[in-house]
Amino acid sequence: MSFDKITESESAYRDLDQKAVREILEDMNREDQTVPLAVQQCIPAIESFVEKLVHRMKEGGRLFYVGAGTSGRLGVVDASECPPTFGVSDDWVIGIIAGGDRAIRKAVEFAEDDLQGCWTDMGRFMPDALDTVVGIAASGTTPYVIGGLKQARDHGLLTASICCNPGSPVTLIADHPIVCVVGPEYLTGSTRLKAGTAQKLILNMISTSAMIRLGRVKGNQMVDMALSNQKLIERGVRMIRAASELSEEEARKLLLEKGSVRKVLEDRF
Repeated sequence: MSFDKITESESAYRDLDQKAVREILEDMNREDQTVPLAVQQCIPAIESFVEKLVHRMKEGGRLFYVGAGTSGRLGVVDASECPPTFGVSDDWVIGIIAGGDRAIRKAVEFAEDDLQGCWTDMGRFMPDALDTVVGIAASGTTPYVIGGLKQARDHGLLTASICCNPGSPVTLIADHPIVCVVGPEYLTGSTRLKAGTAQKLILNMISTSAMIRLGRVKGNQMVDMALSNQKLIERGVRMIRAASELSEEEARKLLLEKGSVRKVLEDRF
């Protein structure tokens, strides 16, 4: 297949090893400022996907993020943040990375080249047709992601992809291709930079907008957040006090008794 591999294009910057630190930082910052504008162009595609995703999740379907390397790690991060942020179970949004959890910290050689590996890794979760798979691959050519999307689609799952190369294989397989063209990287081919930033922004948008539409947010507050540390308890107390005339002591007592801001507000109001 022939397509323009923008993510492998040579950097517009030369002689990086001869530059002063300040110049390197300013150049990188200049490039980073282009990323949100590139993501903006993807909003219609993201919207179309999220609408379908929410419908399935309301019926009990799960969301899987699959990827390798930086892309896989970003999916794992977004999935792992959904339970504490939105109070959902840890098996509703699932991040899977080529090479398994050890690949989160250390690269696992050739794991991303296994065309059957993704569907095999998903197998322990017993995926069904209500589930959704988002394949994350900056290049759009990762065999692990391509194979997973193909198998998922063959089994009736909804599929989407996030990549940075138009016309790449994942865009042809996914039901909802999201293509964010960020251009060549500052360091040639290092897609953990602009491409990785774009992927993170898009994942933020997918999970947050879906959870809002699924009723996991009230107003602009995380009323279902897990009370897993003192900072979050204090945040919950402030939220309750802002919505009531309770004292700080009363709000804290109720929050710890009920276990969530939502339960306190629902019981009292």
